[in-house]
Amino acid sequence: MGEHAMTVGAVASHVGVTVRTLHHWDEIGLAAPSERSAAGYRLYTTADVARIHRVLVYRELGVSLEETAQLLEADAEKATEALLQQRDRLRERIRKLGRMADALDRMAGARQQGVLLTAEEQVAIFGADWRPSWAAQARERWGDTRQWAQFAERAAERTAEDWRRVAKEVTALNADLVEAVRTGIEPGSEEANDLAERHRGSMGVYFDCTHSMQVILGQTNVADAGFRAHYDGLAPGLALWLRDSIDANARSHGIDPEKAVWE
Repeated sequence: MGEHAMTVGAVASHVGVTVRTLHHWDEIGLAAPSERSAAGYRLYTTADVARIHRVLVYRELGVSLEETAQLLEADAEKATEALLQQRDRLRERIRKLGRMADALDRMAGARQQGVLLTAEEQVAIFGADWRPSWAAQARERWGDTRQWAQFAERAAERTAEDWRRVAKEVTALNADLVEAVRTGIEPGSEEANDLAERHRGSMGVYFDCTHSMQVILGQTNVADAGFRAHYDGLAPGLALWLRDSIDANARSHGIDPEKAVWE
């Protein structure tokens, strides 16, 4: 028996794997003990342990056991080629993990900030009346809701150009809402229903908005002084008109506004 031969338990403790793992590697011929004690116990020599260390290195690199077995037996040229291929796969994995880390950073940022734009960019995109502090206020009010989580997920993916497109669509919708009030379009009419659907779609940019949830939003636009001032600032009476149009459109989809709930 060699001077430095070790039992399976000792090797497991030494290299940091389980005895079961070593038994498995022995069974598949990946790393087997090459000596026996006088009592018949299988023992690992220094060379055996060195082989196990090589197996662990390959495992850490993500090499399969099958590939590892081939690498251990390959000549220098083939082993080098295989290792370079594994290096390329590893670098691609690192790049992918880097992209995932960046996405997580953006997601966390969106959960905290709402919009991943500087204050100057927000004003430039959303208009001079926009207040960057509104995002923080919205988070304080709705930060624990499923809708805020959805908003953050979507906001994390949006670029400044995406937000410009969103702002342009909202501006166009507001102009059509103002025109509807100015020309006396009746809530419940086909044109008013179309506008109500466009309004629901504008909410859908941020989170999934059902007709029932839209009714709640319409009611909030009237009850909340800030929201009401915003809509009535676009056109006197717009907040009430939009609420009534949302209610009428909801009825056409089988929703009783009096029983609407936030889903």
